[in-house]
Amino acid sequence: MNIVDLSVVLNEETPVYPGDPATKIEPAGIFGKDGYNDHYVSVGTHVGTHIDAPLHMIDGGKTIDQFPLDKFIGRGVYVKLENKTFDLEKLKNMDIREGDTVLFHTGMSDFYGQSEYFDQSPEITEDIAQYLVEKKISMVGMDMCSPDKPPFNTHKIFLGADVLIIENLTNLSELENKEFTVHALPLKLQIDASPSRVTAIIEE
Repeated sequence: MNIVDLSVVLNEETPVYPGDPATKIEPAGIFGKDGYNDHYVSVGTHVGTHIDAPLHMIDGGKTIDQFPLDKFIGRGVYVKLENKTFDLEKLKNMDIREGDTVLFHTGMSDFYGQSEYFDQSPEITEDIAQYLVEKKISMVGMDMCSPDKPPFNTHKIFLGADVLIIENLTNLSELENKEFTVHALPLKLQIDASPSRVTAIIEE
């Protein structure tokens, strides 16, 4: 079985979206002193590899725990961008099915940890978001910090239709020309988003 880890490491050095709270990890138990190791973790729900639920951008929208588990596991579709440009016609020629998770490989993960990662990421256009909603996909993911910028209209199109958004993916190049299943299980939090360990299982 070939499993590809699509998640970034979560620690105090993990980049956060401008304005979001910093991650704090502090000892709550030290083996030499207490006989065990334990930690207190304070983390924003939109740091590192995570999944946005509708409540993030939709007033009264669903929280991440309100979705069934099969929402987070399904057939993956790999889409590689040319020149960091989203192309609707390219998507229309691809085999995208109801329940799929569509993963956009933009190349922005090459700039992870640099200012360019937040300042120069391309945006998923509203017509592409609407097309994927019409295809009834389950989730959309990308190797960048966000599918769009303020006022976050693309976010609202996806989340308004219960299409969940996976941000800050990595290693997507390993999925090119492969058939795979995405596993992206969040914590069972009754809030707007959750960190997730996202993996792809490649069919051999």
